[in-house]
Amino acid sequence: MATRVSYPMEVKMKAIEMRLAGIPVKDVMEQLNIRNRTQLKTWMRWYRSGESHRLEQPVGKQYSYGKGPEYPSEIEKLKAENRFLKQQLDVLKKYKELERRCRQKS
Repeated sequence: MATRVSYPMEVKMKAIEMRLAGIPVKDVMEQLNIRNRTQLKTWMRWYRSGESHRLEQPVGKQYSYGKGPEYPSEIEKLKAENRFLKQQLDVLKKYKELERRCRQKS
């Protein structure tokens, strides 16, 4: 069974900087001791899509609600919380509707 490798944030950012400077993937991997080519591609994809906060997440862990990345502003944080609460309400409404239908059939 393979062990997971955790790279520090500095290594990830250095790898991204080197790739942006045009250094080939193979050279970046050798200089920074990165084991997997796809790992580097994933970091680049996150960086390009503006998801740099994902570079800080622990190996094998995804952010869960309330324990995620720092939001750029209070408004962004409130929007995310609002989305989460709306989803909860939608689920509760569906449950109540199903419950009502079951009682009508009885």
